[in-house]
Amino acid sequence: MSSTVLASSNPGKLLEFQEAFARTHLQLIPQTAKGIVDAEETASTFLENALIKARHAASKSGLPALADDSGLCVSALNGAPGVYSARYAGTGRACDNIHKLLQALDGIADRRAYFCCVLVWIQHAMDPNPLVFQGVWSGEILAQPRGEQGFGYDPIFYIPSLKKSAAELSLLEKNECSHRAKAIKKLLEFLNENPYDGCTI
Repeated sequence: MSSTVLASSNPGKLLEFQEAFARTHLQLIPQTAKGIVDAEETASTFLENALIKARHAASKSGLPALADDSGLCVSALNGAPGVYSARYAGTGRACDNIHKLLQALDGIADRRAYFCCVLVWIQHAMDPNPLVFQGVWSGEILAQPRGEQGFGYDPIFYIPSLKKSAAELSLLEKNECSHRAKAIKKLLEFLNENPYDGCTI
């Protein structure tokens, strides 16, 4: 079984990744199990931040690394909160981020938004050719939170085709249609067709 360190300490993300990889031969090891703390996200794009996290985890663990950077982009706010989604309100608390976003959209009719995930997999810290995959999940911002599942902005992210918020979906349902699920699916399809040294699924 091939081992890859997962460059995240977010419990919600860990659950989604572990469920998505449960039927593969890839063993995902959370970076916390290796005593690795989160890298500082200093870039202005999802791709650059994902690379920072992947290279940090690979250098500390000596293993291949998988990292994603993702966020919520709201049309009426010119794509904000974007790469700053997790720290939008400055407290690191999801409830504060949601409150700030709803305040920013108060009185605005255009509620279109999308989640974006950029996923990076590297064989080692200096890998010059990282695998990069992207997933996008379109929806709308609700006026009030709904649901108890998921994490982050899920309670206010509404999917019209499902008539549910992301927080009203089970983990299995979310992993069928989310931005992260789409990026992971692309990665697994690529590795299935193009196995890397020591990395088979």
